[in-house]
Amino acid sequence: MTPWSFSDLDAALRASWSADTCSPDDRSDWSPANPAWGHCDITALVVNDVFGGELVVGVVRLDGRRQGYHWWNRLPSGVELDVTREQFRRGQTITEARVVERPPGPVRRWDAYLLLRERVTGHLGHLPEPAA
Repeated sequence: MTPWSFSDLDAALRASWSADTCSPDDRSDWSPANPAWGHCDITALVVNDVFGGELVVGVVRLDGRRQGYHWWNRLPSGVELDVTREQFRRGQTITEARVVERPPGPVRRWDAYLLLRERVTGHLGHLPEPAA
């Protein structure tokens, strides 16, 4: 059982997001006014580290055109938790959601994930090791 609440983790994540952890594809649009922008993938991994469950990915569409992918979590209870959903402020929709296996070992944006984990650890203390 984790010693933190979702509120604890949410506050630590929000305090840890920055331009240097934003996806390079989204960095030009990142700002402190929308700090969740470009952080869904690594945020979902940190949430998975702490609370377990499944990773969910969907296709982001704007005006019917694919814009990329969005990641979030399904907790062991079945509740879906999308910490970065607020980043979509232009009318984007998320379609084609599917559960995906967490890849073993280093993942895309590994350095940014490790930096985000380190910052969250600075707020919360030691986190569980990444899921295998």
